[in-house]
Amino acid sequence: MKTKIFKISSLFALLFIASCTGNSQTSSSSEKSASANEATSNPETAKKNSPTFKSAFEGQTRVAGVKTKTPYTVEVINSDLGKPWGITNLPDGRFLITEKSGFMQIVSKDGKTISKIEGFPTVDAKAQGGLLDVALDPDFQNNRMLYWTFSEPVSGGNHTSVGKGKLSADEKIIENPQVIFRATPTYDGKLHYGSRLVFDKDGNLFVSTGERSDMETRPLAQNTMAYLGKVLKITKDGKPAVGNPFLGNSKYKPEIYSYGHRNPQGLAMDGKGQLWEAEMGPKGGDEVNLIQPGKNYGWGDVTYGIEYSGKKINEGTTQKVGTEQPVYYWDPSISMSGITFYTGNIDEWKNDLMLGCLSGEKIIRLVIKDNKVVGEEWLLEDKNERFRDVLSGQDGNLYGITDSGKLYKISKK
Repeated sequence: MKTKIFKISSLFALLFIASCTGNSQTSSSSEKSASANEATSNPETAKKNSPTFKSAFEGQTRVAGVKTKTPYTVEVINSDLGKPWGITNLPDGRFLITEKSGFMQIVSKDGKTISKIEGFPTVDAKAQGGLLDVALDPDFQNNRMLYWTFSEPVSGGNHTSVGKGKLSADEKIIENPQVIFRATPTYDGKLHYGSRLVFDKDGNLFVSTGERSDMETRPLAQNTMAYLGKVLKITKDGKPAVGNPFLGNSKYKPEIYSYGHRNPQGLAMDGKGQLWEAEMGPKGGDEVNLIQPGKNYGWGDVTYGIEYSGKKINEGTTQKVGTEQPVYYWDPSISMSGITFYTGNIDEWKNDLMLGCLSGEKIIRLVIKDNKVVGEEWLLEDKNERFRDVLSGQDGNLYGITDSGKLYKISKK
């Protein structure tokens, strides 16, 4: 996204300036006196790109702000990750992190040592492409299988693909790598691959795909015979998952779970087993959606954003029968990428949705109750980092990777 947010409330700025020094930060309870239930003004102070657009319901955008009162510390535990994109934990607590140029890295729990995993298929690493997300097989302890998304170069362009392979015993290579799914049609572009991966409780794999950005491909988000601009649900072998909403319908690809998405770089399951998605809008209109099977989420017919040129999209249509409204949206854009539901040891963050932001250069915390956003907080703004992905770690801490190659650790003091 091209919009960058520069203005923040003076109170928010003072709180973070007071608590920040160098690469580590400590927040005291006196500095952050407001509890998660004490409303403050929303942290967004920038003017909307589309001030005439009206939200569909109260609390769909710019809800009350909240402030963390629990003391916490922010540290950079590694600064040499190159160009990371996805992060997860191995069963022993070490980090598995993708590198866009085409390999993965295993980082020790303290961040001090890195080892390289090679043997992946060739990637098209131009612009937004490369080796992107990673997910462990739910039975990784026994089968050592990894799954990943990447921009696969082919004749005529590239596409978002899903690969899988076995991590070798010495953790140096991927054995028998294979591509199990390709999001066609192929397109000669370099943007909007989507690419997040999430396993459900039954061992099926959700995959997000982008609509590839250009006006030529935008209509494919609504085209149910194309895989672009979709959330897909497949088996570990890349086949349509049992129970998919369009199985047996000749007008839909059987892997499609939902459609009408722009660039969904965030996918996460909440504690109830519900699937949530975050996608970038154009100029404004970045969305958080609760994904329901078979539903149409509107892009490129419906949006709270506008073209980068300032022109309205579809005459400024923000609501349309047959399409789902976002649970929450931002205007101007904050450019979220990876998301996670917090399960760590800061009690007031429990079950909150954390979003890593790119042009917004922060981590956003959303307090969600009954599937509605009731509070918003901006974290780590003072770091001036593009947060590519976030992870609620096995050790109870929150982690974030940045486009500058850093691994951040946010822990209870």
